[in-house]
Amino acid sequence: MLNGFKDFILRGNVISMAIGLAVGAAFTAVVTGFSNAFILPLIGIFTRGAGDYSKAHYTVDGVEFPYGLFVSAAIAFLITAAVLYFLVVLPMTKVQNRFTAKQDQEKADIKAALRDCPRCFTEIPAIASRCAHCTSDVEPDAQARALAGLPAQR
Repeated sequence: MLNGFKDFILRGNVISMAIGLAVGAAFTAVVTGFSNAFILPLIGIFTRGAGDYSKAHYTVDGVEFPYGLFVSAAIAFLITAAVLYFLVVLPMTKVQNRFTAKQDQEKADIKAALRDCPRCFTEIPAIASRCAHCTSDVEPDAQARALAGLPAQR
């Protein structure tokens, strides 16, 4: 029973996930610190509020509502999401699209485009110069040949 648990913990993906969580927590602490040190005081200046906006609150019937904590957390979240999107997600999407586009071009099936033979009316590949069914000569489709990377025939 303990050997199974040990194998589970020592698998690479669990350790990678734990490292990712630790780095994420550290990144969140840095962004929260930046937000509290620079962004919230700027908001306080523009709204003519206190320099430390995170301590803003209001009281109703003796109950204190610290709405500044929520505003501080929301701003930290927005900054974290923006940084992750623009510095991680967007570049990785571009890299993946670049590799996917090359793979799609390599996997393009040159026989996928079909047309009818003008003599026997059976389907043949658009790049074919002879019908496989009636063996008559046919003019290959120039666009299909260009997409397949084949030279134009005369």
